[in-house]
Amino acid sequence: MVRIMIINGPNLNLLGRREPQIYGHTTYADLIKLIHKHCTERGAECKIFQSNHEGTIVDAIQEGADYFDGYVINPAAYTHTSVAILDALKAVGLPAVEVHISDVDKREKFRQISYPGMYCFKTVKGEGVQGYCTAIDALLDKLAEQGCR
Repeated sequence: MVRIMIINGPNLNLLGRREPQIYGHTTYADLIKLIHKHCTERGAECKIFQSNHEGTIVDAIQEGADYFDGYVINPAAYTHTSVAILDALKAVGLPAVEVHISDVDKREKFRQISYPGMYCFKTVKGEGVQGYCTAIDALLDKLAEQGCR
């Protein structure tokens, strides 16, 4: 069975409360249910991880390298600042898809750069929480192409 890790960065635990005009009203608990349901339907095992701390995210990426086949990552605010997360993804060398609930290209100028996205083979943005399903599908398709089952 394919094993993937979903990594969520700072403030995603506040979904449903945090700027609902941008991120919607879906709660983080609802997002977790959506991800688990989608992964089950696709025949994949997943672990969902969230942290507000950059180093903890780096640790999770590194520690997951020997167990998981790939990552779906929403680095949130660390998207625009974290070379450390980029370097961790590069160091472990597993396929990764970046996902963003909002369309960051249509937001503030400082949100236009993504350091972790420089490693990811695909970025999904502006699809709301459903973008996680799109990102999971892209990762599973890539892993299938690589012969990972």
